[in-house]
Amino acid sequence: MTPQEAKFQRMTTEPVSRLVTSLAIPSMGSMMVSALYNIVDTFFVSQTGTQATAALGVVFTYMVLIQAFSFFFGQGSGNYISRALGARRTEQAAQIAATGFFSAMFFSASLGAIGFLFMKPILSALGSTPTIMPYACSYFQWLLLGSPFISCTFVLNNQMRFQGNAAMALTGTMTGAVINMGLDPILIFGFKMGVAGAGLATAISQAISFCIMLSMCGKKGGLAIRWSNFHPTLLQYREIARGGLPSLGRQGTMGLSALVLNNVAGFYGDAAIAAFSVVHRIVMFVQSLLIGFGQGFQPVCGFNYGAKLYGRVRAAFKFCATTTTLYSILLVVLGLIFAPTIVGLFQSDDTRVLTLGTRILRLQCLTYAVTGFVITSNMFLQNIGATWSALITGISKQGLFLIPALLLLHITLGLDGVLAAQPVSDLCSIILSIPLWWKHYRRMDYLEKQKR
Repeated sequence: MTPQEAKFQRMTTEPVSRLVTSLAIPSMGSMMVSALYNIVDTFFVSQTGTQATAALGVVFTYMVLIQAFSFFFGQGSGNYISRALGARRTEQAAQIAATGFFSAMFFSASLGAIGFLFMKPILSALGSTPTIMPYACSYFQWLLLGSPFISCTFVLNNQMRFQGNAAMALTGTMTGAVINMGLDPILIFGFKMGVAGAGLATAISQAISFCIMLSMCGKKGGLAIRWSNFHPTLLQYREIARGGLPSLGRQGTMGLSALVLNNVAGFYGDAAIAAFSVVHRIVMFVQSLLIGFGQGFQPVCGFNYGAKLYGRVRAAFKFCATTTTLYSILLVVLGLIFAPTIVGLFQSDDTRVLTLGTRILRLQCLTYAVTGFVITSNMFLQNIGATWSALITGISKQGLFLIPALLLLHITLGLDGVLAAQPVSDLCSIILSIPLWWKHYRRMDYLEKQKR
């Protein structure tokens, strides 16, 4: 039995709870390690001052933009790869893997070049104040230089996961995270580079992660990335768009909402921008485990949908949605109780940042219990090819609802309205998501009965 045949056998016969968990554990580790980049940077940079911490929040929008297009190419190609492997079309899977990888490389390099040419106007548009600008430029320049490595690392990570090789992806991201954590204090304090040291540490560590992950492609039954397979066609990009548009919409609207938030928060001073920056990184860190567990569900969903085993798709969804919801409830309890302590880890010397950050975190906890279900249902819709339903649910939280809520509540309620915008958006997104998910979930049952 070839490695590809053995993988197909495992993905379509092993009990879904055990299979999802085994794939989720390395994915959770990989996502948590990726989130550590932001957490570690925030922790060390926060020791250098409020403006430096706020600079991370300003540049955060660019990082989300890079991730948005990386997930577009990575999850877009990865979704097709899992379905193609499930249908045993290995050659087509290898070709779209190359198209996703090299397209992301060219796009991110172009985006980095544009960033260098228009650095200050871009940072101003992202919400930088004059006092934050010098720190933002120092940090931003290194992230622009590392953009191709950052983007391609995300693409390889996603493609490996969709092939069921999440453990290999974890090796690359874990190595980069350890290097980043070691370089941060050395460059920030030892070489007295300040916030620029955090940017350089991230660029170096991401480049190393990229090299490790690229070297592992093609091992353990995985698909190798080869230039000879790069023959982009409109059909390939249509398939990438089909699977990647929900990710692009989800991540893109997150970046757009961060841009709006920075500009709105700027009315209340640098401390408000810094407080939102700290809380965003805390939420991203704890949410990385939710997303990681959901990513263990994705290849199971894609393989079994491609193999027309719809009952296994439903069973895998039930298990993943239940597990992530229980985890979300636990996070809510911990966040409400320990919010001051958690925020204080990243900003204790500026009492305004600490006070605002505590309020923001507790307010976001009010509706966080539904996050696990929303993430799992969006991944389900994305992996079965329900592109438009997945796109709508993906952009609802950060785009359809958060941005209008920020603008409206800022005008009507001031700072209190800005703080309340996220939980209002969460509540609206769950109301929208349920009927869209239910329509396609019920269809799985119908398709399974048709086979009998």
